[in-house]
Amino acid sequence: MADKSLNKTELVAKIAASTGQSQATVDAVLGGLFDALSESVGSGTKVSIPGWLAVERTHRAARTGRNPQTGATIDIPAGYSVKVSAGSKLKAAAK
Repeated sequence: MADKSLNKTELVAKIAASTGQSQATVDAVLGGLFDALSESVGSGTKVSIPGWLAVERTHRAARTGRNPQTGATIDIPAGYSVKVSAGSKLKAAAK
């Protein structure tokens, strides 16, 4: 597992430094990206940035689970989840 992480503030500062844009501009663009991602994925539209990543909504069927404290079986309702897949450029950067 990675022992380093980059939070949003640090990411905004890094992008602003490399592009010459203000941090406010970069933050607004990232905010717009996240809004577009959540709107698209929420409506069932797959978002794909070739070579980098793909984000899509997946459906989970209803299933039976078990309460770990009591051992009783419980019914888990059907629902949705989000799947994020790394593209080839992102995979290559991880090597």
